[in-house]
Amino acid sequence: MNAKTAKTICIAAIAAQAAATCAAKPPAERMDRSRLLVGAYCLQANARTDAHVKAIRDCGVDFIIGIPATDRATLDLFAKHGVGAIVNNVVPGWWGGNGERAGKMREANPPEKYAAGAAAFKDHPAIWAVDIGDEPSALDFPYYGDVVRQLGKALPGMPLYLNLYPNYASVSQNTGAQTINQLGTPTYAEHVEAYCRSVPLDYISYDFYPYMADARGTDVFLSKMYDNFIVVSEACRRTKRSFWYIPQVNSRNGVAPTSENRLRFQANAALSFGAEAVTWACWCAGWWVNNVLDAQGRQTVQYEKLKRVNAELKRIGPQYMRFRNVSTRFVGFPANSPQNPREKFDRVEKLDFGPFKGLRASNGARLVVGEMVSRDPASAERALFVTAADDPADGRPQSFEIVFGVDGGGAKAFGGGGAIPVARRADGSCAVRIASCQGVLLAR
Repeated sequence: MNAKTAKTICIAAIAAQAAATCAAKPPAERMDRSRLLVGAYCLQANARTDAHVKAIRDCGVDFIIGIPATDRATLDLFAKHGVGAIVNNVVPGWWGGNGERAGKMREANPPEKYAAGAAAFKDHPAIWAVDIGDEPSALDFPYYGDVVRQLGKALPGMPLYLNLYPNYASVSQNTGAQTINQLGTPTYAEHVEAYCRSVPLDYISYDFYPYMADARGTDVFLSKMYDNFIVVSEACRRTKRSFWYIPQVNSRNGVAPTSENRLRFQANAALSFGAEAVTWACWCAGWWVNNVLDAQGRQTVQYEKLKRVNAELKRIGPQYMRFRNVSTRFVGFPANSPQNPREKFDRVEKLDFGPFKGLRASNGARLVVGEMVSRDPASAERALFVTAADDPADGRPQSFEIVFGVDGGGAKAFGGGGAIPVARRADGSCAVRIASCQGVLLAR
């Protein structure tokens, strides 16, 4: 036996041992939701080689949505490299689309189809969850509740994945071209409430892509982005659900590739509202252009951008996940900014929360601040997740300080690069440096 053959056998044995260890864990434990999770959508067939899957792991992506459960070779590679798969082709798929099929899911996909799919399903250590649909109408939520309960019995312990519309989906009040009601309710808030009432899943996931238009249009979409965050995060707090968010790494046809700071802002803003999973759209071609890989499976300029942003999320994740979001405040936002949310929101010039007093930006810049408490009920520790929201379009990024007082001293700060020095100013207040679109966790 030569050295190359021996090395190959050794690597195969290690991979088999790792897969066997993972296989002993139920799917819910494979998806470790105590961590801040980073995912992505879409993996085309020409991007399922060993090198491609390793590059997913190297980019800081924990899981991919849209892998066929029958593609065992790709699942084997996922297990080898420690990537999770949210699989399709197990039970009937469903997409709400433009709303023409709203309320017709039971007719198209009766319970016996789900029973047949569950009976034929074969588990694999790389499978983290089964995809059961995307962007359904609220008219189908009651049946989705039945499906979740049915699959809970047929596939015990297997997490199920369902994603909702964003708030720019059409509703009954829309006019002109939007003549079909996608949401199935008069308002988006009622759509989310209907989901919480009917679908017994312990999270809310939705996608929202703010960078789809020119500068004036971007202001409109940023306002709606905040509205969407407000509605979903409040529903998650009220119903004790986790918040999963899908931002864009891609862009519309004719629009330049999404900048690194725009990626950073989307992720950090979601964390200011308590997101526990960030799932990028898209890794491969799924919709639009300028995805992480091109149509030939080659890395685009988006790969290195996303790798840097994901690395920041991974560094701050362990500290961030020690806490849970209880509210979100808008600090320093002008009264009539076109980027302001239209939903009711808390706008303050300076923020007081727990031991933190008078928090603001040194230059008056806008901050989105998540107020957080320890997940340990025995701990009185409090935290703030601060996102610099002064330049979400990444037109003129800058650096400035977050200034605040803290009762008892001893505040700690963490960012995408790790621990950040907390400076003591002459007046006794504290200061932490931040840059546009960055996020900082303050803990005391």
